[in-house]
Amino acid sequence: MTRTAQQEESLDLIFGAVADATRRSMLHRLREGALTISELAQPYDMSLNAVSKHVKTLERAGLIRRSIQGREHSCRLETARFDEALTWMSYYSEFWSTRLDALESHLIDKRKRGPR
Repeated sequence: MTRTAQQEESLDLIFGAVADATRRSMLHRLREGALTISELAQPYDMSLNAVSKHVKTLERAGLIRRSIQGREHSCRLETARFDEALTWMSYYSEFWSTRLDALESHLIDKRKRGPR
């Protein structure tokens, strides 16, 4: 799998964003639809500034999109970036699955031959 520097940077931003439990929780809450920043902030014991920093991290990673109507800022999920991360993880999942299958076959053959 050959990836460009831009693709690598994109994955760094995505995985960096989802490395934080609060941001994962925010993504989970946005799965049912758009929320304003105030709605998104409600369950967290933190300032709106702290929530805003989390939102900006998710925006930089391309995992959410913010829209502004007057003074109200709303956020919604952007699924395309999740697909990018899933493609990367699927590649390595297949790679390791193939390798582990080969190891299993080798060990079964070795067991059938018995000790030397």
